[in-house]
Amino acid sequence: MRNAGVISGVRVSHEHATVDEIASASDGDVRSAVESLLARDHVSEAFALQTCNRAEAYVVTEAQAAGRRALADFAPDVRDGAVVEMNHEESLRHLMRVAAGLESLVVGEDQILGQLKRAFETARGAGGIGPILDDAVTKGTHVGERARTETAINEGALSLGSAAVRLAESETPLEGATAVVIGAGEMGTLAAQSLAAAGVEDLVVANRTVPHAEHVATEVDVPARALSLDAVEEAIEAADVVISATGSPEYVLSSDHVETSGETTVIDIAQPRDVDPAVESLPGVVVHDIDGLEAVTEKTRERRREAAQQVEAMIDDEFERLLESYKQRRADRAISGMYEAAEQVKQREVETALAKLDAQGGLTDEQRETVDALADALVGQLLSAPTKSLREAAVEDDWDTIQTAMTLFDPDFGGDEPSLESPSGPRDGMPDGVPEDVPDDADVPRHVLEGLADD
Repeated sequence: MRNAGVISGVRVSHEHATVDEIASASDGDVRSAVESLLARDHVSEAFALQTCNRAEAYVVTEAQAAGRRALADFAPDVRDGAVVEMNHEESLRHLMRVAAGLESLVVGEDQILGQLKRAFETARGAGGIGPILDDAVTKGTHVGERARTETAINEGALSLGSAAVRLAESETPLEGATAVVIGAGEMGTLAAQSLAAAGVEDLVVANRTVPHAEHVATEVDVPARALSLDAVEEAIEAADVVISATGSPEYVLSSDHVETSGETTVIDIAQPRDVDPAVESLPGVVVHDIDGLEAVTEKTRERRREAAQQVEAMIDDEFERLLESYKQRRADRAISGMYEAAEQVKQREVETALAKLDAQGGLTDEQRETVDALADALVGQLLSAPTKSLREAAVEDDWDTIQTAMTLFDPDFGGDEPSLESPSGPRDGMPDGVPEDVPDDADVPRHVLEGLADD
């Protein structure tokens, strides 16, 4: 529908894709991804989400087909089965599920909600957020917050970092072990805290920026020290467990770093990968990546199944509310255009009539007010029927009728279309020219507007 906008989305996630495929679909950072999307034909809004488990993009266009074209080359190097396309409604529901933690590798984990909020602010800063995506992502974060306060979806919150520690624990005893965490970001910090809780005796935190590593080292309850990445090889040589979670675009661990370490469990939870695949061939070294966490996270999924069902019901309710909001807005935009067109005709014809009456002997101010009131009453009565029909059309998803109304009642009569993206004014988005006495539930036959569409 013209000027209303629909969302088209596409995603590559852990559900269908490998960690390498997710990495290839990522565009470096959210801001550059949003700017690239906005530069495409017919895109008015854009949003992107990139984490270690997913790379997603959303655009708003006037028609769904235009959105699909804008996203057609989102992940050219990823096999077809790993790329999932979403229409408007699928995108809305998926954003809610992501925010609630239902789409996470670790069901109910809290980190995704913060990642979604940060991506939203980045997209806003890049000029990608307008009224359609604002509603969609804001509703998603609202659902995510409700899910965590009203259900037990994140009870005993298990993060990707703590899941990595559980996986390490299945490979080697952690009580009294020596561990190395590479990366001092959110995932690295969570991994370090989980290792300390698991009873490691010695912990090394390595990071490109040493002060960040020092900060993480002071936050854990076991002896810990910080190193630069350049000095990590010596620490790994004595390590039983290595967990890597940097944001580096290049490998940070090669065979040279690990070849003298003996029996070592290496868990790579970075995206893109931190660990060169060649490390897997070293004797005594066991390497796991994000794809290998499924067994650990499945147990969490089972424990949270009841809470997940509650969240699903919550999403169903919030989804219907959001759809109703969109439907009402679309109807109001069409009604807005209709009243603007009628107001232009009314003003022109009233001015013509008053000019003729003045030429025939003049009018008093009271007579002029009577003519104006008559014109307003006629507009209100004539448009009462199509107003009701348009609202019904929105509820019934009858966008053809709304499209026909927008075509028939173009306020500029063939000129540039007015921007109705964010209507404001009395009566929830109706323009100032809409009479307040037009009833929402006027008893008018639906065939009135359908007859116009047939013409």
